[in-house]
This record gives sequence, structure tokens and C-alpha cells, in this order.
Amino acid sequence: MKKILISACLAGDLVRYDARHVPIKDPLVKDWSRNDLLLKVCPEVSGGLKIPRLPAQILNGNGLDVLNKKAKVIDIEGYDVTHSFVKGAEYAFSLVKKFDIKIAVLKEKSPSCGVHSIYDGHFNSILIPGFGVTAAMLRKNGIKVFSENELEQVAALLDGPCQKT
Repeated sequence: MKKILISACLAGDLVRYDARHVPIKDPLVKDWSRNDLLLKVCPEVSGGLKIPRLPAQILNGNGLDVLNKKAKVIDIEGYDVTHSFVKGAEYAFSLVKKFDIKIAVLKEKSPSCGVHSIYDGHFNSILIPGFGVTAAMLRKNGIKVFSENELEQVAALLDGPCQKT
């Protein structure tokens, strides 16, 4: 069976910007992990950012705007970290090509991985419709991208022992 690209934080890895550990709770993710279906990636760490790191948001757009050089990713102190986010997205895309991955499960609200919503770029906790840099890169290249809130949809696409019954 083909692998699923997943945000490493959703699979229990200690990679979040705030260095918090989020244990795997969802039975589908546990099942996919047991069956070696998950390929974990943290685009931000792969792009060169450390753990912990300052919170970052996309300013004046979404992930596609960042890829098209029409928006930037800035951290809460105002530093431009766009290069790291683009580099991480490119790395994630290289993995999907290498392993012929067609499905990704990414962390909602993240400036890298947000699937349906991201923060507005002003660090005021306001969510807007949009997607992160890695989500944009993957979508742009035909990968089906889901959030952690859409695992049932992912399960419905899978064949074999991990399909939800």
C-alpha cells in the first residue's frame, strides 16, 4: 500500500514551534502508523528552523502567494522566514515524488501545513480561509491534501487493512 505524507507533529514527533508534544490520539493515525503507512515530515524543521522557534504567520496572503513571491512568512519579531518555509515545502514535495505519495494529512492553521485556514499574519489569533506554503506546494502538484479533521475522508480513499469499516 502507498504511504501517506503526514505532518510529523500529528504523528507524535516533538517538532512543534513551541516544543510541545502532542500524543497520537486518533485510532486511524495509530493504525496507519502500526501498518507503516506514514511518512512523517515537518517542513519547518526540514527548512532549517529550530525547535522551539518563534511563531510565524503568512503576511498578506496564503501559501500560494508565498510560492509566487507575493507574500512573506514572518515570525512574531518581524523576521522574514520565508526562505525556510519554501525550502521545507520543496523538501516535502521531494518526498512525495520519491515515494509516489498521492495523499497528505497536514496540520490545520499552520503557516506551512494549514489546509483550510491559517492565521491572518498579524499575530492576533484571527483565522482566515487559506492554506500554508507546503499545502500549496502539494496541491499545486496534484497531491490530495487533508487536515487532521478529515481523517475519515482519507480512510475512505485507502484500500486494504487500514480502510475504515
